[in-house]
Formats: sequence, C-alpha cells, structure tokens
Amino acid sequence: MNRKAKDVSYDDALAYLKDLTKFGFNFGLGRITELLRRLGEPHRKKRPAFIHIGGTNGKGSTSVMTAAVLQAAGHRVGLFTSPHLHCYTERTRINGKPIPKETMAALIAELRPHLEAMVAGGFEHPTEFEVWTALSLLYFAREAVDVVVLEVGLGGSIDSTNVVTPIVACITNVSFDHMDYLGTTLPEIAAVKAGIVKAGVPLVTASDDAAVLAVLREKAQRLGAPIIQVLRQGPRLPSATPVRWYPVTARRAGILVEGRFGIYGPLTPPLSGRHQQANLATAVAVLEAAKEKGFDWRADHLEAGLGQVSWPGRLERIGPFLLDGAHNVAGALSLAAALREEGAGKYVFVLGMLADKERERVVDILAPLAKAIIVTRPNSPRAGEWQALASLAARRCDSVTVVSDIGEALEMARLSAQDPEKADGEGHAPIVVTGSLYMVAEARGIILSCENDRILDEK
Repeated sequence: MNRKAKDVSYDDALAYLKDLTKFGFNFGLGRITELLRRLGEPHRKKRPAFIHIGGTNGKGSTSVMTAAVLQAAGHRVGLFTSPHLHCYTERTRINGKPIPKETMAALIAELRPHLEAMVAGGFEHPTEFEVWTALSLLYFAREAVDVVVLEVGLGGSIDSTNVVTPIVACITNVSFDHMDYLGTTLPEIAAVKAGIVKAGVPLVTASDDAAVLAVLREKAQRLGAPIIQVLRQGPRLPSATPVRWYPVTARRAGILVEGRFGIYGPLTPPLSGRHQQANLATAVAVLEAAKEKGFDWRADHLEAGLGQVSWPGRLERIGPFLLDGAHNVAGALSLAAALREEGAGKYVFVLGMLADKERERVVDILAPLAKAIIVTRPNSPRAGEWQALASLAARRCDSVTVVSDIGEALEMARLSAQDPEKADGEGHAPIVVTGSLYMVAEARGIILSCENDRILDEK
C-alpha cells in the first residue's frame, strides 16, 4: 500500500525516482501519453502555452535566455531543462525558482498509484525521465503558469516532451551526438529532431548545414509550418523568413540582432563563448514568434532578462577552474575556440566522458591545447570503460594521468598547473574541467563547498 503524500519525504521520493533508472532508455510516446491521460492531460489545458526547444547544442542556453526575457516582461514562466547540476529539483522551475522539495515528494506520491496501475494493466513501466516530465507538466498546470519553455531531453520525435503542441518550436542546430539512438548521419539525426515540428507551428532554427536544412524544410513544408532561419551569413532557405545577427565591436562588445520586427542591441550575450551569439539570436527569434502568439515583451525586457541569466557549468569560471560540459564534438569545438580566443596557452584538463560519446574525436580537438590531461570517472551508469579515454589522450598529450575520484583529480590538476614559466604572472596554468555534465556537476560541488581548501588555494 502506498503511503500518504504527507508521509513521503523528499529523500524517499528521490530514491524512488532514481530507482526508475533501471528501466533505462526506452523511447516512444505510449507510456507518457497514457500516464498523462490518467492525470487529466495537464498538457492540453488552455494554459500553459509551450515553447519547445531542441537541438544538439545550445538548447539549454537558448531556453534559459528565452525564459528570462519572458519573466522580465511579467509573464509567469515555467522552465524544464535537464540534466540538473546539484539538485534534481533544478530541472523544473517557475520564474527561476526550483520546484519545492515537499511539492516534488507529494507529486511522486500522487503518481505512484497511477504507475502501478499502468503496470497492472499491461503497460510498460514509464522511465525516470517520463515520470519527471509528467510530474513537471502537472506541476506547471496546477501552478497556472502562462508559458513553459520546454527543453527536449534527447532527440525529438522519441522524446517524452513531444506530447505537447507548442506555440513555437526551435531546433537550435544538429550535429553528431547520441548516435546509438538518433542515427549515424546528420540527415538521420535531423529527421528525429524534426519530430517536434507540428502542423502550422513556426519553427526556428540556427542550423547552417545544407543536409540538415533540407530535412527540416521538407518536414516543415509538409506540415505547413513556417520556418524562421537564424543566420549570420550564407544562403537563406527559400521558404524561410530570416533573423540575422552580426557582431558589434564599437563602444562595447556585443551583437546586433536584426529581427523580423525590429533591430535589437548591441546585446551582450550573458554567457561566455562566441557560440552564445548564435544562441542569443535564436532566443530573439523564438521570442518574436512568441510575441505573435500573445506573449508580449519590449526591448527593455530583453536587456533586463538577459542580465539575469545564469547557466552554471557552461564556460563558468570559479577561481583557477573553468568548467564546461562539452560532452560532444560540437561542444568540444566551441570550448576549443573559446580557449584559443582566451589566448592563455596550454591548459591542464580534468576530463571525464560517458562511454556513448565520441571520445576519440573530442580528445583530438582538446588535446592540442593540453599541458596535461587528468582522466576521471563520471558519476553515471553510462561511464562504461571510462579509463579507455586515457589511452586515447596519450596519443596526443605526453602527460596523461588516471584518477577515479573527482576530488583527487581536481587536487592533482591544481598541482599539475603549477608552472613558474606560465606567463599569467601567477605561476599557474589554467585548469579546464570538462566532458560529461555529470562529472562537471560533481566537480563544481566540490569546488564551491571547499571540501578541500587546497583546491581553491592559488598560492
């Protein structure tokens, strides 16, 4: 017999939720659709409206920027992202505040009888991500938010978030990632991601790959979905209405975004890295599409909202450490570009990657920038043969060490970074913590909590 909601603690609810990882990746919309039906279909109410954002990279950054601007404009905004860094409740927010732990526990207690009834009725048990998606949609509906910015978990057509019909869809870009599930070519991956395109719903994309654009265009035309193409330069899709952006260096760093309804800026991307220019322009395009659907905002809301954006673990600097969840090839390319632009020379890397990633290509991108590489283990069941990363790194870097404990890896990085010949005047090489976001999150927690005071001691 299930305990009453008031008797379920957050720790109990979290343990139950984590136990659902035993169901692994099990794609399809049948289970989430049935679960939501039993919950009264909260995603089909008049409110909230949904903004659905997918893509290989940049979807999280674009989501948080979009949500922040709408909040600054006075809307009550839900935000659904994954994974979290330090607390599971970070995944589900309203106006920037995570779902309260006691609310999360009560909702888990409410959902459990439905999950058990589904299994008794012959359905497969919903996965961890499906349960959290349903919980979040129910929470947003009950809290009467105006609009939810909903980040796709994995792919598009096969993702549990794809039960919604949004007011605008966005595919930031398409590159290689999760190829075991999405396909081995860009058109194959794009076809899965294009599953979020809905009939008549505007589609925003910043992709500049011709093969990807062909897939998106075909799907959009078939469904009568107008395309809004975000581009800095290059050819425009014949069926697309463009939003252009270009860097501005006069007076202050930033970009101008030439939208469909106005020119905005100069705007300074609130997150580090040149790739954030594209994400910012994409967010503006999404926001203009949302304005057409009744979610109004002004230029001053744009600047105010961007000023409040925080997205930890993405080119985030804490003391001598630079943390970035560059977990795939495109992310590694963006990180490498940012490091070269910084011009600090060689870096000490703390690197941990999941087994289902293109580890060899990521190493090939980052190793030329390395003074030393310390390979560590991500805290995830998908870590697999994580030590194999070291042999890949050793082909491109003379100093490679394997340390399973992340805290010890950070301390070793601090010691390895000591270099009296380093030109920063401090006698230290910069330290980059990157790879799996699970590993970056654990490292960030150690650094912020100062569990080992020596880690933050630059002297």
